[in-house]
Amino acid sequence: MKYAGGCHCGRVRFEVESHDAPEVEDCNCSICAKSGYLHLIVPKSQFRLLKGEEELSEYRFNSGVARHFFCKHCGIKPFYIPRSNPDGVDVNLRCLDEAPANAKIVPFDGQNWEANAASLAHKSQE
Repeated sequence: MKYAGGCHCGRVRFEVESHDAPEVEDCNCSICAKSGYLHLIVPKSQFRLLKGEEELSEYRFNSGVARHFFCKHCGIKPFYIPRSNPDGVDVNLRCLDEAPANAKIVPFDGQNWEANAASLAHKSQE
């Protein structure tokens, strides 16, 4: 199924393909806990930016591998390229216009990222 989403002001819009019962991580790392991000990780082929590439600002921290994209206008981070899955895209479930009906939210211990990141590797595989 295709789901549409975007930032708060609407300048950034995308669509993502997912089944109606994905497992979505609720991470407790410093950036996710502060922003309330819920992780829907998909292969890059299942994500399409529809508009707003020029409206995005990029932020990198710590290892510099993850590419966090924020709307320059409203400050919302609707998606990013995660360090755990650099071959995929991580969409914020809360930025979808309508979330998958049966999404299962599971805790993820991002405070101990090194010990747990490998458990996410399969999510960006075709």
